[in-house]
Amino acid sequence: MDGERPQVLVVMGVSGSGKSTVARLLVDRLGWDFAEGDDMHPQANREKMTAGIPLDDTDRWPWLDQVAAWIAEHLESGHHGVITCSALKRIYRDRLRAPGVVFVHLSGAQNLLADRIGHRHGHFMPPSLLTSQLETLESPGPDEAALTVDIALDPTEIADTVVEKLGLTKEAL
Repeated sequence: MDGERPQVLVVMGVSGSGKSTVARLLVDRLGWDFAEGDDMHPQANREKMTAGIPLDDTDRWPWLDQVAAWIAEHLESGHHGVITCSALKRIYRDRLRAPGVVFVHLSGAQNLLADRIGHRHGHFMPPSLLTSQLETLESPGPDEAALTVDIALDPTEIADTVVEKLGLTKEAL
């Protein structure tokens, strides 16, 4: 990262990594705007995932464009924000990347992810798609503005780590 204070955090990772939970903790702590990237999926994507069919790149581009538009709006207006988005591939992150954007990659063991997904209710993403997400995942490279945090930590500890490592405080913003 180039030392510039992030303006938009993209909390990324596979299903079950805790994106929404950690993002909400960050928003509560920082007072930034929040958007749930899953809410930006077109209905056709939701139906496909509910049926246990993995999305392909053609499915993902319109959704990523919606996420990118939210990010751009915040960057252009000078408002800080936190948005969740799986951002599994580098080319997806490239679509979202801009100065002031930092990816917070929530990473963890497959058995922990599967356990979390198995205990989740009311989400359109079935446990059967975890393997395809892990196969698709390209972890951020050292040249990307990204911070990777292990999901074995408690969500509060993850949020604390993000705030500390990125030097974020409500007062500093």
